[in-house]
Amino acid sequence: MNFVLGTRRIPEKAKRVVVLVQNQIGEARFGAELFRDVLKLSVFLKPRPPPHLTIQGMVLMKHVMSSQQLSLLSYANTCMLMASSSVYRRQQFLIRSLGGGIDHSRNMQQDLRSVEVDAESVIRSITPALDPTRHKGQAGKIAVIGGCREYTGAPYFAAISALKIGADLSHVFCTKDAAPVIKSYSPELIVHPVLEESYSVREEDKKTISRKVLAEVDKWMERFDCLVIGPGLGRDPFLLDCVSEIMRHARQTNVPIVIDGDGLFLVTNNIDLVSGYGLAVLTPNVNEYKRLVEKVLSSEVNDVDATQQVLSLAKKIGGVTILKKGKSDLISDGDTVKSVSIYGSPRRCGGQGDILSGSVAVFLSWARQHIIAADPNSNLSCKNPAVLGCVAGSAMMRKAASLAFCHKKRSTVTGDIIECLGESLEDICPAT
Repeated sequence: MNFVLGTRRIPEKAKRVVVLVQNQIGEARFGAELFRDVLKLSVFLKPRPPPHLTIQGMVLMKHVMSSQQLSLLSYANTCMLMASSSVYRRQQFLIRSLGGGIDHSRNMQQDLRSVEVDAESVIRSITPALDPTRHKGQAGKIAVIGGCREYTGAPYFAAISALKIGADLSHVFCTKDAAPVIKSYSPELIVHPVLEESYSVREEDKKTISRKVLAEVDKWMERFDCLVIGPGLGRDPFLLDCVSEIMRHARQTNVPIVIDGDGLFLVTNNIDLVSGYGLAVLTPNVNEYKRLVEKVLSSEVNDVDATQQVLSLAKKIGGVTILKKGKSDLISDGDTVKSVSIYGSPRRCGGQGDILSGSVAVFLSWARQHIIAADPNSNLSCKNPAVLGCVAGSAMMRKAASLAFCHKKRSTVTGDIIECLGESLEDICPAT
């Protein structure tokens, strides 16, 4: 069967992919499964393409080609990439077969595919069913430690994302200056104005104030299923000292911690805060990861052997789980490496990392409940709740970002992604 290829440039983050097929897509060697994937993608197109002929397992998508909407498929491949690694391989095959260009080296592609995880299955397994016999709090109680005069959006994004995914309660512990602002964003959040910055504390009062701050947080500590530390925290020395003590007490009470933003700045300069703590998650971006690698491994970032490096880094910190954010998210606890390559959004608006940290916190707490319950029907090979939480949180963030971009394109902002979290989870794990 003959087909004509045409290509054009689409945004850099989407890379090169064929966006015009003027007549028919199809050749027997591609296989019917590949084309079912293409049809799944077509649901994102507007107007909705009518069903066309199927000949020998080959789908004709004339509507898509004539309306020149195939470029949208490269953005809206969430359906496909939320599935198993075999689907991921078929997606890559489609791009290659139609002339698409892939940035990664061949070795790197093979490396990532070998650790690609079935994120959709993980999400289904650990998401608790909605049950009228359950009471408030059983679906998760999350606390965000962060928020100062300059940064009030980040803690809000993390805390509200936890609620949007399905946590029952979400708290924010912030400075007194930040509290009124964060409270005004949403009445759904429980805001505690207990943190202090250096400018408001006299030198002779610092020890007393530090103990008071710790006591205020500590009385809530055992109620929480997970802490998110760092969104909007800032780098005030006194504030960071107080948060260091909060982290130590979280370890003592066995409360999981997800560390992002300036929390990573704190940890990079004091690795002992998390070293050896299996319920700690670090979520570094490119620059934060670079600083971690230089500090812990005393080496440069190695993109060619990225999976081995993130494995070594997690192992060196004593089994802490690392979620290395990038084109493909790499997740390792020092024993295993998982990859999440679902396509998200080419729009890189600020705040997406905060959504991720809140999402990981919820799924980590759910994974922990799932593992403790020891469900005999569970098909999860991984038993580390931190790794499972990272896989699910990464996939959910990426899927929501993809949906938001389909609706808003260049005007997509963090709030749009947050509003797509519920729809993304419902697509994978429908509420009953």
